Amino acid sequence: MVKLGWAVGVALFAGAFIAAGKAQADVIDGNWCAKDGRTMSIDGPQIVTPAGTATTGEWHRHSFAYAVPTGEAGAGSRIDMLLLNENTVRLTRGGTPEIWHRCDVTS
Repeated sequence: MVKLGWAVGVALFAGAFIAAGKAQADVIDGNWCAKDGRTMSIDGPQIVTPAGTATTGEWHRHSFAYAVPTGEAGAGSRIDMLLLNENTVRLTRGGTPEIWHRCDVTS
């Protein structure tokens, strides 16, 4: 009985550890790349825009929105992003959607 209890405890701990790792991957934070070579980076409410400007926005676990900073093309317009899956984001700028992917996808 002691061995069975220990084995069950180890299995539960391993399952919880694996689930926690998957949950952390299911968040919009990270480095994102467009097909044309543009990149951006999101870390909580902080973003480095494709033009390289550090600014803040509205962070939610599966979405992010910000106003294009002064000095960038389209300054003042709103950018909305929605996490479609752990490696894909749909970015919408003025009603036009773009698909971005994680830059650092590993298998």
